[in-house]
Amino acid sequence: MTAEAHKRLRVTPWIARAAVLFIFLGNMWCALAFLVSPGYYALSFELTGVPGSIAIQGLAVAFLMWNATYPLVIINPVRYRAMFAVVLVQQALGLVCETILYTQIGAGHEQLASSLLRFIGFDGAGLLVMGAAYIVLSIGLARGRAAQDHEPVP
Repeated sequence: MTAEAHKRLRVTPWIARAAVLFIFLGNMWCALAFLVSPGYYALSFELTGVPGSIAIQGLAVAFLMWNATYPLVIINPVRYRAMFAVVLVQQALGLVCETILYTQIGAGHEQLASSLLRFIGFDGAGLLVMGAAYIVLSIGLARGRAAQDHEPVP
């Protein structure tokens, strides 16, 4: 294997790790903020009181559940590349569903619409970042395998 192919096999997993870790940390920050200070965020969703706080904390739990797949990908994106694909599907589902919800908000709910737009923006950016990392990882692995296949046999 050439030195360049070997380097690519070492570098591309770190690109994937960094991308997934960045989105994971953003999601964890949001989940923890929602858990610790639900009242602060409830108004953004036009919710109030105990029911609003519990709804926001429930959203935090959903964030935690959604992100349970990320650590394996962060640890070893090559070994858990199928899980990486699952992470991308989860991200895409979140983006699509949030967008559908946004389109159903009527006039007079600007604060709610603004909150959903933040989620749409973050999830869209996350999908682009992690999707690009997945592609880079896949190309790096394919090129590394191709280089191994063309090595002369001693």
